[in-house]
Amino acid sequence: YIGGVFHIQSLVEKLLQQLASKQNIVVTVLDTTNQSYPISMYGSSSNASDDSLEDVSMLNFGDPFRKHEMHCRYKERAPWPVLEIATSSGIIVIAFLMGYIFHATMNRIAKVEDDCREMSRLKKEAEAADVAKSQFLATVSHEIRTPMNGVLGMLDILMDTDLDVTQQDYVRTAQASGKALVSLINEVLDQAKIESGKLELEAVQFDLRAILDDVLSLFSGKSQEKGVELAVYISDRVPDKLIGDPGRFRQIITNLMGNSIKFTEKGHIFVTVYLVEEVRDSSDVETISSPRNTLSGFPVPERRLSWSKFRGFSQEGPPCPSLSSFSHPVNLIVSVEDTGEGIPLEAHPRIFTPFVQVVFDNGCSSSGDYGDPQINSQSNPSTLEFHGMTALLVDPRPVRAKVSRYHIQRLGIHVEVVPDLNHSLSSVTNCKTTKIDMIIVEEEVWDKNSGSSALFVNQLSDQGVAPKLFILTNSISSSRTGNRSSGKIQGCPAVITKPLRSSMIAASLQRAMGFRNRAITRNGEISRLALRSLLRGRKILVVDDNDVNLKVAAGALKKYGADVLCVNSGIKAISLLKPPHHFDACFMDIQMPVMDGFEATKRIRAAEQSFNSESQHGDGHGEAQGRAKNWHLPVLAMTADVIHATHEQCLRYGMDGYVSKPFEAEQLYREVSRFFASETNWTL
Repeated sequence: YIGGVFHIQSLVEKLLQQLASKQNIVVTVLDTTNQSYPISMYGSSSNASDDSLEDVSMLNFGDPFRKHEMHCRYKERAPWPVLEIATSSGIIVIAFLMGYIFHATMNRIAKVEDDCREMSRLKKEAEAADVAKSQFLATVSHEIRTPMNGVLGMLDILMDTDLDVTQQDYVRTAQASGKALVSLINEVLDQAKIESGKLELEAVQFDLRAILDDVLSLFSGKSQEKGVELAVYISDRVPDKLIGDPGRFRQIITNLMGNSIKFTEKGHIFVTVYLVEEVRDSSDVETISSPRNTLSGFPVPERRLSWSKFRGFSQEGPPCPSLSSFSHPVNLIVSVEDTGEGIPLEAHPRIFTPFVQVVFDNGCSSSGDYGDPQINSQSNPSTLEFHGMTALLVDPRPVRAKVSRYHIQRLGIHVEVVPDLNHSLSSVTNCKTTKIDMIIVEEEVWDKNSGSSALFVNQLSDQGVAPKLFILTNSISSSRTGNRSSGKIQGCPAVITKPLRSSMIAASLQRAMGFRNRAITRNGEISRLALRSLLRGRKILVVDDNDVNLKVAAGALKKYGADVLCVNSGIKAISLLKPPHHFDACFMDIQMPVMDGFEATKRIRAAEQSFNSESQHGDGHGEAQGRAKNWHLPVLAMTADVIHATHEQCLRYGMDGYVSKPFEAEQLYREVSRFFASETNWTL
């Protein structure tokens, strides 16, 4: 046996402490036989201060007559379970946050869906409003242009009647007012197209030189009043025909030149057109601002800086999205230079905005058929009499001489430049192989020394058949009018008034040299004689539901010699144009009741296709087979709705082009010449 002495109290306390997770436990054993006076048998008999911490259990020691109790309690209050409380609290907070996030997400999704539905509704309303606006503008345009077509058309017909000078002035004033109203309508429609994103550029063939001549004509009177020299120069490398939007090009140049005229009091306004390659690769166009190297002798600030900016544009400009659709793209730099006061640097950000490049396409038949004035002049029958002639140009300023030479060469005339009258007289005297047909002297040279000018005229008269003498002047004052006639009086030079334009130069030369006046272009209008040569004897069908429009269209076409038949519905047009027939062209109104012009043209093309198919199988009529193997009647749309009447839409329905109401001689000529010009005999 092994015996030991144990301190029971300490042993029990340590055992209970281990069981109680290292907390001190106080144990008391009591004899509770007498409940009123319990006897402490073990431990301390002190009462616990907090009964909630005490546990009482019964003890049985085998004595049935005695009762015992064991009281256990913590010695001190247990610490708070901080970790457990923190963990539980964190879980509760996270759960609350997750619920809040889920709730907020669901609310956000619902709000986004509501916003999307609202945006979709507003988008549909905006689109409907835009469509309604476009339809309203188209309707208003049509309703205004329809009576304006009648007004301007009747005024044009009235001008062909026997009117005195006062009556003609009244008619011209009414015509100008009507055209101003039509121009205002076009500007409003352009603004509407820009706002709706529907402004599209046309891709039609046009003559860049003719357009700039037209713009010069608009400002010639104002420039002469202010004494400002106005000129245009287009490089020989620029093609004679381009494909693009001539209306937008004309609009831009007109705005720029209008600003130059407004803010230039002396000097010049000079419009130049070059290929980008010329500006980038050549130093000829990049001249300094010395007086000798400007058109009028007035310095031009920042000319080199301007060209350097253009050079940067040509190399670093953004790509044009329409380049891929052009087979021979042509990049041009058009500059409007003036000697005005200029634009302050602080105003540049408000005036100049970022640009997008638009290029033209080459409209010539071959890549080599560019702007050679000797070649291009052959296509104009009004200048044939000048081919092979030689002119001597007297001008000490290289830039001004370059401009004058450019315009004269457009008539097919070979031009030599000399700086003064003495050199010109030497050229006339010593030239044995080439005949000098005319001498064109700049006014500055002629007025520099009147004695020398008179001596020059006398010496020129001694040469036998003397060349015709012309003076280039910015304006004709009353004093000059008395001294210089049209050149018919011996010794008096004829006057050619600037700004120079090929049509105006041709008219002056024809008048002074006694040539018969052919069909020439004056102030941008195609001559009536040229139109008559195209339309004489042509049988044309005009389709319009408006009697006034029929009368105006018929009157305009009959005036040029056409044989016109008018009908007021597309159904009647279909019956008349069923092959075979004897019509050469059809002018079709687009907006008509029952059947519009597009549907009528579609059915006409279907009938032609059916007829052509039968002809190929030998089932066609003999007369028609003899006239054409592939029947296709030129159909031109007539419309006052310039918003919807796009070139692409007309082509989609089988039309060959369109003219807007009220149509003018130039537009009419441009359209019909595409079909009839090749058959026209220009010997008038």
